[in-house]
Amino acid sequence: MANSNRPGGLMPLEYLDGSPYNGKARQYYIASDNSSAYAIGDPVVMSGSGDSNGVAGVTLATAGYGNIVLGAIVGMGSIVYGGGGFDPALPNQAIIPATKTKAYYVLVSDDPNIVYMMQEGGAGSALTAASIGLNFDLVSGTNNGFVSGWQLDNASGNTGSTRQLQLLGLVQTQDNAMGPYAKWKVRINYHQYSAGQAGVA
Repeated sequence: MANSNRPGGLMPLEYLDGSPYNGKARQYYIASDNSSAYAIGDPVVMSGSGDSNGVAGVTLATAGYGNIVLGAIVGMGSIVYGGGGFDPALPNQAIIPATKTKAYYVLVSDDPNIVYMMQEGGAGSALTAASIGLNFDLVSGTNNGFVSGWQLDNASGNTGSTRQLQLLGLVQTQDNAMGPYAKWKVRINYHQYSAGQAGVA
């Protein structure tokens, strides 16, 4: 059976030590004048600024060789200051629009040891077992109104240490097989909090 074409961006699965992803994430800020739309699974990078309370800002990552990545959005729409509870002006929602009338806050899986599931896409040939260990870049995509449209760029594989992702293996589920739109385990290689490593050929 052919793989379904259902991109979802970077979806946390587990940690490099094999333990399951526990849902932990860090809160970040998206300024009201930011012109990108955001969805769960979108990769982000630190913006170099923050809000008036000192919450660090993020912006959408840039796909391609040499562009660093912080992590993926795993939650959005609410804010907590010092245990003070949720701000009712920022309700939970599916996406953050490109045109904003207010600032937003997101939860980002920013631990460099997280392993993600990501669908392959791009203009290259479908990946094979020989691709495991190589480094790849992201390819951007439009969200479907709920989750990210970003994918792994299957045309970008090599050993370059500033490629954005490293391919760790095929996701082992009955509805997933090598071929177009396969879902792979990846880690962020060129991470904001850790140095990139050469891929394994």
